[in-house]
Amino acid sequence: MTKERIIDFSQSKAEPKWLLDHRLSAFKKISELPLPQIERVKFQRWSLGDGTITESDTKPNVVDFMAIDNHPKLVQVGTQTVLEQLPMDLIDKGVVFTDFETALEENPNLIKDYFGRALSFDEDQLAAYHHAYFNSGAILYIPDNVEIDLPIEAVFLQDSESDVPFNKHVLIVVGKNSRVTYLERFETIGDGNIKTTANISVEVIAKEGSQVKFSAIDRLGDHVTTYITRRGHHKNNATIDWAIGVMNEGNVIADFDSDLLGDGSHANLKVVAASSGRQIQGIDTRVTNYGKNSVGHILQHGVILERGTLTFNGIGHIIKGAKGADAQQESRVLMLSDQARSDANPILLIDENEVTAGHAASIGQVDPDDMYYLMSRGLDQETAERLVIRGFLGSVISEIPVKEVRDEIIVVLDKKLEKR
Repeated sequence: MTKERIIDFSQSKAEPKWLLDHRLSAFKKISELPLPQIERVKFQRWSLGDGTITESDTKPNVVDFMAIDNHPKLVQVGTQTVLEQLPMDLIDKGVVFTDFETALEENPNLIKDYFGRALSFDEDQLAAYHHAYFNSGAILYIPDNVEIDLPIEAVFLQDSESDVPFNKHVLIVVGKNSRVTYLERFETIGDGNIKTTANISVEVIAKEGSQVKFSAIDRLGDHVTTYITRRGHHKNNATIDWAIGVMNEGNVIADFDSDLLGDGSHANLKVVAASSGRQIQGIDTRVTNYGKNSVGHILQHGVILERGTLTFNGIGHIIKGAKGADAQQESRVLMLSDQARSDANPILLIDENEVTAGHAASIGQVDPDDMYYLMSRGLDQETAERLVIRGFLGSVISEIPVKEVRDEIIVVLDKKLEKR
């Protein structure tokens, strides 16, 4: 890794001096900072970046424009934006939804004011690497007092025939008393299997009184080794409802965090995950209560097939001064193989009195009695297992606010089962 690569890339994109200086400050920290701590996941030897910062070639004809809906949408393939649509009425209200490069040209102060606010580059080694080497991304900005009924969708496609690192930065800023539903997809396309890495950071800044429904499905291929962090920055009475399907095929470490900085702020994190083959997935889901009467709930369910490994770390931390805070978490894992490995690791850190906190965790296999009952009614084993899995995950999937996302998660789960 050399800083000259970063300088060359930044200058080729005509980035402002402050951003280049930011990249170089992050680069300097890479060798000084430790890796993030993901309990019970041995990822230290994984390749999570080789110091490459380049652009993708344009990939034509990857979007079926005849099938595009009318709602706001942005599609990227690698580092290239291939579709961007935003209704004029939202533009007139001051909404910004565009790729990172365009936002730097047209709204530079927006990025300068908020970039890195939820995830600082000096937090750990992978955060520093991301801030130094991210090569593309997107910006969504909702001004104060704007309510958007249509879902806003961002689709980020990784080309399986490209070795360009998939290093994305997504910045979402939701103004005071505004409301938005945001859908996000990270997905591999094509029939290639060129090994590469992904380092993805999603920052959501929820200002006072805002309401954000955030749904995401991650479907990167088995040739992609991924680190992904999604971070919420909650001001007074701000709410983010997270619903995330972790359906990748390759090795993944994921960090889903909400910082409840404001009084009366809320975070509801719902995570569904599936591991298969020899895949390793480690998922940290954390809520930190700083504000008084803040509420953070974590609900995560996962299934493991074949020799897969899945680790859930649920972390609730109530900071001194956060009186009236509530931190609850539930992590449950269903194993469909004797060779599967799993951990459900609850962690509660309570530094204040007059609070509420609790946790539940379980790991188990399919109940033989349930299987016997279903098969005695004429179902074959595969169909019976599928129904058991849907029932197990249903309590989480049913909480996802967007029907299309719920349906897609079920389809992806069925495809994983068919591959066995």
